[in-house]
Amino acid sequence: MDLIKAYFNEINRALDLMSLEAINEVILVLQEARVNDRQVFTMGNGGSASTASHFVCDLAKNTRIKGLPHFRVMGLADNMALLSAFANDEGYENVFAQQLANVLRPSDVVIGISTSGNSANVIKAIELANTMGAHTIGFTGFDGGQLATIVDVCVRVPSHRIEQVEDIHLILEHLICTVLCQQLREMDDSPFTFEGEEENIWNSRRSLPL
Repeated sequence: MDLIKAYFNEINRALDLMSLEAINEVILVLQEARVNDRQVFTMGNGGSASTASHFVCDLAKNTRIKGLPHFRVMGLADNMALLSAFANDEGYENVFAQQLANVLRPSDVVIGISTSGNSANVIKAIELANTMGAHTIGFTGFDGGQLATIVDVCVRVPSHRIEQVEDIHLILEHLICTVLCQQLREMDDSPFTFEGEEENIWNSRRSLPL
């Protein structure tokens, strides 16, 4: 019983230390991507690949609101034939970057999930995304690793237990998708504007309440 309670207590402590500002920034970037028809890409390895796939599922299905565009979202760890082809021929460190090179456009959103922040294939893909003018987001743990230093927005779980970092990444994915829906439903006047209008959400950098 003590081990069970200790695990829960550690999860709660890490959640209490999370940056709400970083989470809110992710929501802001994703809302802007939705209304401006940007593509969203997710990626990760192992348990983080599972979270990346889960994120795709929830963004694509659970965030739909009548009158708004649906999310255009793709998981880079989900096509095993393509991933293994790149891994076999060009090295596992290139499996995500080479997929992005085929489809990424400026102002798209690239989300890299790595508990250590040092997964080589995630780092290479984020570096490519940065050179192509995409908005980059990292979900990390531990000290944030290299990923924390190269993304536009970093959401770091302040824990050194990989299981708990992965637990909280999934909680964050669910939280973000829930807020993406509720936020707009509860606002009388949405601040979101389509590209080309006088004021754009990305430039205005409005802070949205969680």
